[in-house]
Amino acid sequence: MPRPRPAATSSSRASSGPRRAVGAAIIAIACSASAAAFAYTGGWLTPSRLTPERIVDALSMRGGDPVGHRRNHSKGICVLGTFEASGAGTALSTAPMLVRGSYPVIGRFAIATGNPMADDASGRVRSLAIRIVAPDGQEWRSGMNNSPVFVVATPQAFYEQTVAAEIDPATGRPNPQALEHFAATHRETAPFAQWAKTAPWTTSYADQQYNSLNAFRFIDAQGASHAVRWSLVPTTAPDIVPVAALAARGPDFLERDLKARLAKGPLTWHLVATLAAPGDPTADATKAWPPDRPTVTLGTLHVTAAQDEANGACRDINYDPTVLPTGIKPSDDPLLAARSATYADSFDRRTAELAQGNSASEHAR
Repeated sequence: MPRPRPAATSSSRASSGPRRAVGAAIIAIACSASAAAFAYTGGWLTPSRLTPERIVDALSMRGGDPVGHRRNHSKGICVLGTFEASGAGTALSTAPMLVRGSYPVIGRFAIATGNPMADDASGRVRSLAIRIVAPDGQEWRSGMNNSPVFVVATPQAFYEQTVAAEIDPATGRPNPQALEHFAATHRETAPFAQWAKTAPWTTSYADQQYNSLNAFRFIDAQGASHAVRWSLVPTTAPDIVPVAALAARGPDFLERDLKARLAKGPLTWHLVATLAAPGDPTADATKAWPPDRPTVTLGTLHVTAAQDEANGACRDINYDPTVLPTGIKPSDDPLLAARSATYADSFDRRTAELAQGNSASEHAR
């Protein structure tokens, strides 16, 4: 059973302690601003329009029991490690964790599901979220997927996709007609669908590249803005298998593989920023940038340990992608404000549920 915790709000995500006071204040302000932005653009104050609550309600209807868990990417495992900054990023951004040095990281691997007890083979999308903390308490939080593009471009389309994926109690599966209708009316999903259909399946979190998908802006010491996306590029060779072979590995093969690899030593990824050229879309995560864009290797992520999420360091972290240090700002991508506000609602629900002792993990196999 997960350890009890006091009731919390989305603004309590920062670390405590005097050294972190300024950082905590900045994080709380950033989260409130993002939520306010989505309240305005998404119609929070207009009941008939899209709100974070409606999105989280829809995410909760995709099978399984998400109580006490994140409503998306519900099945995951915590990891610990460090980010070793190369110093190359300081030409693009004043972010303190891009200065050459070592910075602590708490991360989380997951599969994109609403069911915390799902079989790992059901997770076409795998994710890695990280929190990097600078000495002054500033934080860089990032949630990345292994897909090269996101499935939709707007919060409304994401909501409609989520509703289409709701589980029919009579069949235990989504309504195929609803999914077909969504795809037919949202042609922007085609690049993601092509990736999902053709990309190889592997047996590990360790061999995946994780991409920010959304664009951000690095702000340099002169105040110039640079549109970027970033990726964690693995140093582990992929272990490609037929998708049919994954079921035979058991429901939790990704967790077992991760722990087995870490028992032999750290796992590493290079954090690489890709710089946009004029005209590259920054407000549409369904569109990839051309592969010839310049890149900068910002440093290396070293993952050294794994922890079960029920009592792990990542459990009570909201990986809000708009929690950013000085020198990094959100772009004009509308998904960023929506992600922030939706994550906050999901965070508040699950922490309240855990405080009451409710969690699907209590019934884990």
